[in-house]
Amino acid sequence: MRLVVQNDKNGARWRRGATRSGLVALAVATVVSGGVVSGCTAPGKSPDVRPAPGQQHHQAPAEALDSYASRLRASHAALVAAAKRWGLDAAPLTPPPPPARKPRITARAGFEVHDQEELNLPPVFTTIPTKQKVVFLTIDDGAEKDPAFLRMMSDLKIPYTAFLSNYLVEDDYGYFRKMQAKGVTLNNHTLTHPYLPGLSYEEQRDEICGMQRIMRKQFGRTPTVFRPPYGNYNRDTLVAAKSCGIKYAPIWDEEVFVDHWEYREDDQSLHPGDIVLTHFRGRDDWNGTMIDDMRRFLDKVTREGYAVARLEDYL
Repeated sequence: MRLVVQNDKNGARWRRGATRSGLVALAVATVVSGGVVSGCTAPGKSPDVRPAPGQQHHQAPAEALDSYASRLRASHAALVAAAKRWGLDAAPLTPPPPPARKPRITARAGFEVHDQEELNLPPVFTTIPTKQKVVFLTIDDGAEKDPAFLRMMSDLKIPYTAFLSNYLVEDDYGYFRKMQAKGVTLNNHTLTHPYLPGLSYEEQRDEICGMQRIMRKQFGRTPTVFRPPYGNYNRDTLVAAKSCGIKYAPIWDEEVFVDHWEYREDDQSLHPGDIVLTHFRGRDDWNGTMIDDMRRFLDKVTREGYAVARLEDYL
């Protein structure tokens, strides 16, 4: 890597370099802004960075750059080791930083209901509008509570969003509290996972608002994101959801199983911003485990150049 040292108009010395990730420039800029090295220096000599009496010593920019690069290498090595340990083909890609300006989320064309915009109802959508090569992992229901799954996702630093149904999680809320403590957002998937369009408005509202109360009591927060079971809904569903404090109703564009993928689109492929669905399932329901399911998911998205981003960062 080639570093160029130059003085800005205030006489501060800056080191700039080009790397594939662009992280070096960011690291150095951060270091220099934290403690600017100033003053005139004879050619060929380093500036005097000794702290004044009573002042704390600031790390020199070059030293900070080396330290940051070392941390990056160590972090990447740990990720590569974790990928190997969990049987992945390659280490997952790191997602870009969350967008400074959140994209505008609207109902997918053809997925609107009557009075959708007039009543400002929660939009139903399958993809986040973004050009970045990211996808979003969402996991439904809560039947399988595999401790190895929690370890795997933590080791690999994979973000995901859980949509919980109370009848499947009430036997072990603690498992999902552990998940929440690792930064996972827990969202609403109704009390009993019914076919909502077959229920009256009041029955739908009881399913959604009832789960809101459970989420608040058990996990300390009321979600603003809701997924209708089976991806089925009608106008009453969205009106009821809004009355319960719901702002978004994402469904999915692809679904992954332990042995295959299913696609909503005819092109049978991933797209930037797609929401991917899977379930908390194990050998009782599938010919494999959640680890097998995640291995299939991660190998495919990594192979196709996608990183897994956090859904809530884009809402």
